[in-house]
Amino acid sequence: MNIAIFVSGKGSNMEAIINASKAGVIDAKVVLVLSNNPDARAVVIAKQHEIDVCVINHKFYPTREEYDKVILKNLALYDIDLICLAGFMRILTPYFIDNCTSPIINIHPSLLPDFKGANAVEDAYNAGVKTTGCTVHYVTEEVDSGEVIAQKSLEIDYNVSVEALKLRIHEIEHQAYIEAIQKLTQKNISIN
Repeated sequence: MNIAIFVSGKGSNMEAIINASKAGVIDAKVVLVLSNNPDARAVVIAKQHEIDVCVINHKFYPTREEYDKVILKNLALYDIDLICLAGFMRILTPYFIDNCTSPIINIHPSLLPDFKGANAVEDAYNAGVKTTGCTVHYVTEEVDSGEVIAQKSLEIDYNVSVEALKLRIHEIEHQAYIEAIQKLTQKNISIN
């Protein structure tokens, strides 16, 4: 299975996927890393791993659809079986989702369907729930609403800060993403 990873920042989830691939933990190969941020640490890491990198800065496109068209053209150059969003700070448009030929998955820092959106960790913490975690799910037009593939949970320690909770969740995200990809490679997912 050939994977493309979309990133915007540090790339720790991306690196976990790359390392799992190289170690044979998942039956997949990362063949492309795509970023909207030319200064992303993930771009440097991908190049160190000798993975093709494509940087497409969204700031240079007047509309989101034009930006999506450029991404789709670049994806067509590769035989991509799965797209993993790993800290990609752009919401994919319905145009992209409808015209992409590969399944798209994302990781979210809550136990979906609870606490959707950008402030999921803070929302869970402020709600006083006992457990939270992360979810790997299929990407659909509605944000954080696709079918769940894998989840990891942890108890919330209210003696620590929200920032400390975010770090704990981030640690289990790597495990959840690898488990999700393992499930998909075992199922031998088909192209949409």
